[in-house]
Amino acid sequence: MQRRELLKIAAAAAALTLLPGEARAAWSKAAMSARAPDARQPATLTAIQRATLAALADAIIPRTDTPSAIDVGVLAWIDVIVADYYTDADRRALSTGLDAIEAQAQAISGQSLSVLTGDTFTLVMNALDTPYDRNAPAARGYSRVKGLVVHGYFTSERVQRDVLKTDIMPGRFDGAANMPARNGGRDE
Repeated sequence: MQRRELLKIAAAAAALTLLPGEARAAWSKAAMSARAPDARQPATLTAIQRATLAALADAIIPRTDTPSAIDVGVLAWIDVIVADYYTDADRRALSTGLDAIEAQAQAISGQSLSVLTGDTFTLVMNALDTPYDRNAPAARGYSRVKGLVVHGYFTSERVQRDVLKTDIMPGRFDGAANMPARNGGRDE
């Protein structure tokens, strides 16, 4: 973010506090609807790449007695990461990797990764998971996707809460808790 953009945002926020409540609500709603398309614009994945990504995510963390990567919204999380945090070079690398994975699936099976099942799907996934050349585009792409899926899965609220049973805010606030006297217990 450039300094001028930051100053514009700060000035707009300061001016917004001076508006009446209804005007603030209308302005906020209009600003959000105007910015919503921009928020997703940088995502450059094609429909085939999205299908490949979905097949990979479901294979990396499938549904068992716990939810799958798809169930906890990893694909939406990856969309946000790619759109809002990836550089253009990172987006190109992800896109190139997904294309290479799809090409490898086509070379092995003659079909798209997203439609493969059974032994053929296992054969393609094994080739991705244990590549002959770790610097090959498909291997690098798979490594990147696997990292995104695992990170997105284990940081999702549902997995933290329901699977890992993480207590985000341990303890509790009790405003009426007994406190020891500061003077060593002597009353004055």
